[in-house]
Amino acid sequence: MTELEHYLQSYFDFDQSDLTTVASFFKPEFVKKGDYYLKTGKSCNKLSFIQTGILRVYVNLEDREVTQWISSKGYFITDLSSLIFSKPSRWNIQALADTTLYTIDKADYDRIGDFIPKWHETEKLFIAHCFVTLEERVFSFLSMTAEQRYNVLFENSREIFNQVPLQYIASMLGMTPETISRIRRKQLI
Repeated sequence: MTELEHYLQSYFDFDQSDLTTVASFFKPEFVKKGDYYLKTGKSCNKLSFIQTGILRVYVNLEDREVTQWISSKGYFITDLSSLIFSKPSRWNIQALADTTLYTIDKADYDRIGDFIPKWHETEKLFIAHCFVTLEERVFSFLSMTAEQRYNVLFENSREIFNQVPLQYIASMLGMTPETISRIRRKQLI
């Protein structure tokens, strides 16, 4: 069983036959460090599961880059708005390390329900999971201090702290690199 199949089985109630069918729609893809999975303004026509590596989701503003998310092994990656509504992507998605993915293209994503009767229920759960993750991020920005946000990310995604430049982590947490450095120094004392 692949890591993708393990993930799907842990989140969704697939029998083995349905699990194998769903996994068969995903094809291996490789994104070299520094290359783009997606660029702003392009249509995102795929959904991927990260087997290895790290991808950064960010946008270029007039005066700075803002990191929206850093995705690593075991997460799905896409521009959901672009994938579902066929809108131009707002985000750049760039590999921060060589990244191996399992990818399903939009055409297959759209027709998977023809093969798996309970796909629409599963898709609804997947999108709800995405929405809850977003709600948790918004809640953390509204209710936590910078240090608390840092600590939560460190506990949940410790591996990225040795592989991702601190300015990207700081941006994702809504703080300056200087603030993140102060938090780290304080915790070493």
